[in-house]
Order: sequence, then C-alpha cells, then structure tokens
Amino acid sequence: MSRRSIKTFLLIIFSALLVGYAMGADSSYRLGLIRLKYSGGGDWYNDPSCIPNLLRYMETHVQLKTAQAEQQASLLDKTLFSHPVLFLTGHGRIFFSQKEVKRLRTYLMNGGFLFADDDYGMNRYFREEMKKVFPDKELLEIPFDHPVYHLVFNFPNGLPKIHEHDGGPPKGYGYFHQGRMVVFYAFNTNISDGWADPAVHGDPEEVRERALQMGTNIVIYALTH
Repeated sequence: MSRRSIKTFLLIIFSALLVGYAMGADSSYRLGLIRLKYSGGGDWYNDPSCIPNLLRYMETHVQLKTAQAEQQASLLDKTLFSHPVLFLTGHGRIFFSQKEVKRLRTYLMNGGFLFADDDYGMNRYFREEMKKVFPDKELLEIPFDHPVYHLVFNFPNGLPKIHEHDGGPPKGYGYFHQGRMVVFYAFNTNISDGWADPAVHGDPEEVRERALQMGTNIVIYALTH
C-alpha cells in the first residue's frame, strides 16, 4: 500500500463496514488495534487482555467487525503502513532509533494515528522520543470541546480518571499535522488499564465502562479524521 493512501484506505474500509452492516452484508475485514513494540526496556506488552476487550466492546457498541486477538508491529515492519491505528503503552523507558523516528514521522504525516497511554513511568521517555519525531511541533493539551471527547460517547470534562498515580486531573495531549491530530497521548489516567480483564486491576464496572467508552472514542476518531 502506498504511504499516501492510508487515509483513503481508512475511509473506504470504515464506510464499507457501515454500509455492510446496514445492508446485512458480510465482510472479511476485521478492524484491529496494533500494539507498537519498541526498545529501551519498557514493558510495551503489558496487560495482554486490554486490546481484545476493547475490540469486543467496539464490536458490540459501535457495530464494527473487529479482530479477536491482539496484533503487534514494530516501526520497521513492512506492514506498518497498512495499519491505521497504533497503540503504545508501558511503565518505563522508550527508545526509537533514527530509522524508527523517520518511519513514525512518515507514517503519521501520511494518514496514520498513534494512541499512547502512559501506564505510569513512561511520560518522560515518550515526550523525549516524540520530540525526535516532531522537533518542530509542540505536544498540545486537547481542549474539552474537541471531537475526540464527544464523537461516540460524551466526556464533557475530558479524559475520565481510571487509575490514581500522582494525583491531579487526567490530561489528554496531541500532536497535529496540517490541522489533523495524528497523536493522542493520555496522561495521569491510564485508560488502557480499564480495558483489562476485571480481575487484573479490580476496577469497578463503571470505571471499566468509562475506559472502554473513551478508548472507543479515540479509535473511531482516528479512523474518521
């Protein structure tokens, strides 16, 4: 797939899925959320139940056919540009090589989207590595009236608080390219912990529901903007 055709591909697939459901048609395409593998020592692989649970939630509540298992990719994988949305999380150090930096920049500037969720401990490293990706851009706080907080489920006060780490409110940040948000970064909330199986973190059902709803908003936003 041409690097410049990612966004066209997304819109065609998303529209086809919606039309297919409306007409009762069957489609072999299943939407996936790709977990991004990275070096540096951080646990990019943590909470293996979180992505499958979010995808099942989306299939039930947004009527999209989704993959049943987690998929993974590195920034140097040949298939990178066929994946519309990347998911990155972890507790520790993140490191991108110069080749990975260039690849991620090209991916994001040509229609791709990265959702990063700080699982407490990666904040400093994520910001440092993303500054290598976009040295001329700022990581901006996303205002509460942004569509990402209202697209499917309504979050008038921005990100929901899922887990308490350092105190203070949760914050959503983003990188923008030509007016389009290409990176969404969730800080001081740990949205994806709320997607995990209930026994993993012991979150109340209402907390898990908010986390799954916000995750749905982010993925659908990425697919439609």
